[in-house]
Amino acid sequence: MTSTLERPAEIRDPARPPRPRLTYRQRLNRADVRYSPYLYVAPFFVLFGLVGLFPLIYTFVVSLNDWDLLQGPGEWIGFQNYTDELTDPLFWNSLFNTFSIFVLSSIPQLIVAIIIAAVLDQHLRAKTFWRMSVLLPYVVTPVAVSLIFGNLFGEQYGLVNNVLGGLGLDPVMWKTDTLPSHLAIATMVNWRWTGYNALILLAAMQAVPRDIHESAAIDGAGAARRFFSITVPSIRPTLVFVIITATIGGLQIFTEPKLFNAASAIPGGPFRQYQTTVLFLWDLAFNRGDFGKASAVAWMLFLIIVAIGLLNFALSRRIASAETRVIRRRTRRRLDAHRDEHRTDPRRTDGLRVADTVPPVSENHQERLP
Repeated sequence: MTSTLERPAEIRDPARPPRPRLTYRQRLNRADVRYSPYLYVAPFFVLFGLVGLFPLIYTFVVSLNDWDLLQGPGEWIGFQNYTDELTDPLFWNSLFNTFSIFVLSSIPQLIVAIIIAAVLDQHLRAKTFWRMSVLLPYVVTPVAVSLIFGNLFGEQYGLVNNVLGGLGLDPVMWKTDTLPSHLAIATMVNWRWTGYNALILLAAMQAVPRDIHESAAIDGAGAARRFFSITVPSIRPTLVFVIITATIGGLQIFTEPKLFNAASAIPGGPFRQYQTTVLFLWDLAFNRGDFGKASAVAWMLFLIIVAIGLLNFALSRRIASAETRVIRRRTRRRLDAHRDEHRTDPRRTDGLRVADTVPPVSENHQERLP
């Protein structure tokens, strides 16, 4: 026969007064402190769900259907759009053009942006004027930039070919050959985005404490050594942000190749030699009317951008951890060398003799000693 143990009733201390009941105003203040932060951040998530998450999910649903621009949704075909585009040579051509323009634009852009930011971080006259000057290309609309550079790189009457002809060189087919067209479009991208990235890096450089630079200068470190050993490691989080944003923007390039040769009937040049992936999916959606395949290309491009972003983040973390290990190893070596020095000469303590470190004993105190 089993017996259950009942929980004894709580014994209240008679000397302790009962907790007073909260008023309505106090309960309202407590709810405000507890729930108001969620209300403050709610607009962002609501807008993100409306203009970001919902279109992303809806595009994936469209990619699984035989969706026509005029007739609307068709039958469910699963991942057939993905398999068709993965075997389409035009898709791989657009992907090659995208990565080629991305490499030719992003790497020089980041290098020049770091150099410009380092120069603007110095003590210059009219700092505001120079900082606003590097931001002016970003203010110009992409359409105007494309039209201006399209005329500059004209094959017959362009300024660049006229300068090359004046130097005795043959004209370059900027809008017909593959590599020259990629260089021209990359030049447009670099001209517009370098100053913007330079100001972001400049803000990060100004957040580095000046005391560290002054201490390194007193120890004998030059300007180049201080830049690579102090400035660059200190702005690494901002540098990773700039790299990721440049990657996203470079892989989504559309306006520059679309308007580079406005006379071409085929988007991306007569031979599609500079047709990027975004321009290719635009051609699929609005010229051919195949929304299903265009949505499949958009989702594959999204996955590629996410993969490259994660790769950049992982590489930056690996580089940071490697530098931390190197610094720890150097510190350990210096400590070991310092300890070995004291072991070989035990009468030395930081360059002083032991007799110098022991305070003198007074005569009266010596007399009291046994």
